[in-house]
Amino acid sequence: TTFQDGGEEVEDGAVYNVTLKKVQIQQAANKGARWLGGEGDQLPPEHTVRQYETSKIRAIKAGTLEKLVENLLTAFGDADFSYISIFLATYRAFASPRAVLELLLDRFGNLETSSHGEVANLNSLESEMVLRVEIASVLRAWLDQCSEDFREPPDYMCLLKLLDYLKNNMPNSDMESRVQNLLKQFQNQEVEAVDGFCSTSSSDLVDGEELEISNPEEFSSFQDHVVAEQLTYMDVMLFRRVVPYHCLGSIWSQRDKKENKNLAPTVRATITQFNAVTKCVISTILGTRELKIQQRAKIIEKWIHIAHECRILKNFSSLRAIISALQSNSIYRLKTTWMCVSKDILLMYEELSEIFSDHDNYLTSRELLMKEATSKFANLDSSEKENQKKSQKRLQLQKNKGVMQGTVPYLGTFLTDLIMLDTALQDFVEGGLINFEKRRREFEVIAQIKLLQSSCNSYCLIPDQKFIQWFRRQRHLTEEESYKLSREAEAAADTNILSPKSQKSMVKRISTLFLGTDVFTPPKEQPPKSSPVGGSSGESTDSASVSSCEFNHSETEDVCVTPVSSPEDPLKKGSIGSDKGSISNKGSDSSKGSDSSKGSIFDPGSASDSGSIPSRDSGSVPGSAPKELPVYNRQSGGSCIIRVSMDGLHASVYKSILITNQDRIPDVTQRALLKHNLEPDAVEDYELVQVISEDKELVFPRDANVFYGMNSHVNFDFILRKKA
Repeated sequence: TTFQDGGEEVEDGAVYNVTLKKVQIQQAANKGARWLGGEGDQLPPEHTVRQYETSKIRAIKAGTLEKLVENLLTAFGDADFSYISIFLATYRAFASPRAVLELLLDRFGNLETSSHGEVANLNSLESEMVLRVEIASVLRAWLDQCSEDFREPPDYMCLLKLLDYLKNNMPNSDMESRVQNLLKQFQNQEVEAVDGFCSTSSSDLVDGEELEISNPEEFSSFQDHVVAEQLTYMDVMLFRRVVPYHCLGSIWSQRDKKENKNLAPTVRATITQFNAVTKCVISTILGTRELKIQQRAKIIEKWIHIAHECRILKNFSSLRAIISALQSNSIYRLKTTWMCVSKDILLMYEELSEIFSDHDNYLTSRELLMKEATSKFANLDSSEKENQKKSQKRLQLQKNKGVMQGTVPYLGTFLTDLIMLDTALQDFVEGGLINFEKRRREFEVIAQIKLLQSSCNSYCLIPDQKFIQWFRRQRHLTEEESYKLSREAEAAADTNILSPKSQKSMVKRISTLFLGTDVFTPPKEQPPKSSPVGGSSGESTDSASVSSCEFNHSETEDVCVTPVSSPEDPLKKGSIGSDKGSISNKGSDSSKGSDSSKGSIFDPGSASDSGSIPSRDSGSVPGSAPKELPVYNRQSGGSCIIRVSMDGLHASVYKSILITNQDRIPDVTQRALLKHNLEPDAVEDYELVQVISEDKELVFPRDANVFYGMNSHVNFDFILRKKA
């Protein structure tokens, strides 16, 4: 089979990409060979005749909403077999369920008045049968793939409209029964919080219980694999509930507006859980002042073992949350405590940390996720023999149980990619047509999320109420509290009986275990800056600050946090999340970090630092090669992406903005103000500067061309500052 680009076809209200597909349908012996009694597959090429068939594949590239909905009924005829799935997964970015349903049923689904082009020339009976099958096919796919679109309590207008249509046009059909059952299911379900597992509000506690700082003895009583399994259980329950369209960049980026406080609740819930795990790690290590150095080191070792168990269970979400917490400023700076952590465990920690290295757009974690997405068990390789033996032993125990495992991803990776796509690609093309090529690119990411959600059905985990109640009871430290406790713990450790000689040798040993020799040089001991905007600990459950680079969707819209950094960069430790959530909230809520790690679970910006968004072929039209997208920190094709933060807020709270070689200061300033939810008309009141270094800035003249005037040899980080 070969494919050939057939160009474009333009119709009223739509543009199509055309691909010619050439397929060999027959190979037979020619006349002379048949006379000799030969068969085609037994003869050389010169004695055979090949017959080919060329078919045309039409894939809509852009169109009006009416054309896109009509294409649901004609896509199979055009051989665009993935169109229905792509449309249903992404249409919420440009239309509402009611608008699509009304067009589908009232305009194209009216069996009496429809003049649907494909069946217009058939007799009325055939027309009705063909249209009935097409409508039923689309509705069946909609209910199968996106039934949550019809959850509109308390009226359920769309579902009732659909039920009325089926009663009139397809009475007593299976579809009618299915819609009736779905309506009853929605009506009977009690309203429950999506983030039920991870909320730490007092309303989730049993009467008489209060939030408390972890008791080290109680925490130590839980076996490492039990903790990992329970964290995985909670992560699986939340990840399976994620509604894929909630992850779309155009939707997720709007979550910080006042009217959208309940937007994308399923994604907020995963972020809340991520931050809850990170904060739990920090509170168990720092919450008890009376701990001795060795006791605190044992708790760190226990969390590293738990992280390793999460790796065996293929739970990359809690794994990253734990690593982010250990890389947070308040934990990382405990240099004396880290000296007491055994060498083998430090090596294990280093290997686990390398999974989330930001090198080459997080290539390691991306490849690992794709490799293990649908595998039955984790593929564990360790450079350290002792760790490898333990890993293989634990993995063998899992295999002996005969229970397959799913994969829980770090959702920030996908949020980052979707936000970058939303930033880089336009919503509309010439003529005001909806850019559906953008939706095809987004679906490549959405399809991966759906695949991983399906894999999570393989988990067989039983909730341990004792641990879950303990986890919910934990009081999370604020960033200021954790930093203060960290200083107290380190000050007490300085009076320890370690001799200078032994201390020096331990520092040397530890530093060589990490990526650089400066690893354990503590950061300047200044209390972390708090963002003027934010809340006290526990105020917001969707905050999300995780330390990972990708969850930080900061990138485009909310770039919340600085990417998680390796131990060699103490000043850039990921912050797990502020009380207000770095990971999940846009600038305004995202900057008050909870405990210290300034990285957010989603860091779109970071993810794109070194390359364009990865592209898969699913949903793409054969023969069409995606163009290179603009990226952060690199000028290519006359465009690039910059990060703009507001003066006075933490630098991790930034917005990603696409600029071209035609953009001047007023244009970029206005877009930056809009992204930060400020009045765009106040352009004259602000100035745009590029951060060159800690003590140098590049100030742009009023009408300067940003693309050509910026320094392309440093990070594309800008500050929007109110003029004096």
